[in-house]
Amino acid sequence: MTAQATRFDAAAACFSGAELAQSFALARAAAKDRVLTLGLPQKRDEYWRYSDPTGLTARAVTPIQEHPLGEAPASFVSVSALKLVFVDGVFDASASDAVDFEGVEISLLAEAPTWATDFYGSLEACGQNPVARPLAALNTALAQQGVIIRVTGQCTKPISFEYISKTNSSDAILHHLVKVEEGASLTLLESGTLGLRGNMVLEVELADCAQFHHVRTQGQDHDRNIVTHLFARLGNEAVLKSFNLTMNGKFTRNEAVIELIGHDAKAHLAGAAIGGTGFHHDDTIFITHQGLRGESRQVFKKVLNGGAVGVFQGKILVKQSAQKTDGYQMSQSLLLDDNSEFLAKPELEIYADDVKCSHGSTTGAIDETALFYLRSRGVPTDQAQALLILAFLADTLAEIDDAGLAERLREVLIDWVPQVRA
Repeated sequence: MTAQATRFDAAAACFSGAELAQSFALARAAAKDRVLTLGLPQKRDEYWRYSDPTGLTARAVTPIQEHPLGEAPASFVSVSALKLVFVDGVFDASASDAVDFEGVEISLLAEAPTWATDFYGSLEACGQNPVARPLAALNTALAQQGVIIRVTGQCTKPISFEYISKTNSSDAILHHLVKVEEGASLTLLESGTLGLRGNMVLEVELADCAQFHHVRTQGQDHDRNIVTHLFARLGNEAVLKSFNLTMNGKFTRNEAVIELIGHDAKAHLAGAAIGGTGFHHDDTIFITHQGLRGESRQVFKKVLNGGAVGVFQGKILVKQSAQKTDGYQMSQSLLLDDNSEFLAKPELEIYADDVKCSHGSTTGAIDETALFYLRSRGVPTDQAQALLILAFLADTLAEIDDAGLAERLREVLIDWVPQVRA
């Protein structure tokens, strides 16, 4: 069987015996057509050559070994937030908080308000060009679980999505919609695991002067195969800040497709990943500048040990209309052993002539001079290594505006770092 036949046969198999949900019927049908036309991704594809998508596209997923499944994500337990819980990829109303926010409308995907009809799948569809993202289209076609949020004012506290896995269910597909109206703001937290295999899409539309802050932690389950997609469109003076913290997992790919349509818009994306044996982590980012004086930042760092693999693919596209663009991109890795690997593919594509854009990527080991300095002052080797790792990751946490959330994630890192230390 040829590779092309495998690609399209695998796509068709995803819909074998499956009926598309009645909600968003037109968007789902169009998404199904995209999947069948594109086929599922393969490692030979340009944007998958560093990561093997087999764990996401195979018909069945089998855990390497049994691991205890989390009862509850702990990342944001101490944070005051409105909690919405998903157990094995299904919304659990009994474990979730009552929705009583002024200026915030929240509904489930199956109970979609009228305004969401044209929104569902729209950013995902636009995000297929110039790079095909068939797994995101597959999500749009098949997702039956998710939350729809419309914010018309200043959200007084964060909304927290908590994902709990209690069984070895192989697939979880979630699709969330967020619409932040003019001058409104929202902080969205995500934590936990979707199970052995997950496919999640988050579509975010920001009107003029709207703000969206997003913080996600992906837990410590070893057998996870997950792909997440963030699609966002920003109006004039809109601000988006998104941060991912990932620990372990068999395969994790976080994609972001951001469009700065309005003038003076800002998009900051950052991520920290730490993992050991069997860990493969991929950040793939595509930011398009279209409006004047746009600002974007990409700051991603990975700490790898035990033969772990880290991938960063980041692109900044500046259209001719996007004069005065300020685009910055940095990816770095800290390798704690000789077998770990970091693969980086930074890209700039610029059609405007008055811009400030830069990118850089570095890979290295722990600074032996700094390690010796700490040890010579009585700091034990293990603690000295942990301090240097935390210092290396500090720049990513600096991208989080909320000081309380940033401090909470520092505490999470302090717990996590010893598990991957050399």
